[in-house]
Amino acid sequence: MQNYVIYTDTACDIRPELLKAWGVPSSSQTFKFEGSETEYTNSDMDVTEFYNKMREGGIAKTSAPNPDAFEKGFEEILKQGKDILYLGFSTGLSTTYNSAVIAADTLLPQYPDRRIITVDTLAASAGFGLILYLTLEEQKKGATMEEAADFAKGLIMGLCHWFTVDDLVYLKRGGRVSPTVAFVGNMLGIKPVLHVDNEGHLVNVSKARGRKAAITALADKYGELAEEPGKGPIYISHGDCLADAQRLADQLKTRFGATVDLITDVGPVIGAHSGPGTLALFFMGKER
Repeated sequence: MQNYVIYTDTACDIRPELLKAWGVPSSSQTFKFEGSETEYTNSDMDVTEFYNKMREGGIAKTSAPNPDAFEKGFEEILKQGKDILYLGFSTGLSTTYNSAVIAADTLLPQYPDRRIITVDTLAASAGFGLILYLTLEEQKKGATMEEAADFAKGLIMGLCHWFTVDDLVYLKRGGRVSPTVAFVGNMLGIKPVLHVDNEGHLVNVSKARGRKAAITALADKYGELAEEPGKGPIYISHGDCLADAQRLADQLKTRFGATVDLITDVGPVIGAHSGPGTLALFFMGKER
């Protein structure tokens, strides 16, 4: 067994119990609702409760972990005489990764015999989780920390993130669409189809008329971009819309013979920006 630990943060949207089963420690982003000073992590609030609060008009604000949070988590591992490979949330969407780098730079002079490698996955939600899973599999095969880091970096430009949202108001709040586009789009039932680009930013690519068409558009992207349709891991994440996630999984199975490996929640930290009804598809493709 290689003497290093793969470390992450909770924007990967892998459930805490699954991260524990994988043996992956993490640092947590936090969120709170406007009008309240109570801060939560993803594991502090049930996702259905969170999305119901949003449906009732609650506005959630998120915060990246500060360097101190990473220092605490990293140091526990360094004290055990182990090195760290940190896979982090896209710098195109958060300052989380930068906090981890600051923590590593602070700690390494105190532990000159230890190493920390940080990798900006340029990914979010379960796409980030998919890179994490595949890198863990590489570690199990005996990869050194440097080999595992290079492997993770090699996945980044082939990781496809395609998603749609049910209500444009949340993207409007984040400046992803204009107030006019959000108003007209919601009136006409327009559902955007978006992805995460090569710089790790959210990009609005196309529009579908209605939810059913948006789900089909996600499946179309799989058929268009998958390296080998029907092969390779597929993850789906959803913002409290499990039935739609299953409909997408069924389409992938029927049309391409593809089996979804994991259906997981879009946690509150990501969902605060995309809203209830977010549906996302992740797979390895010919390009992002």
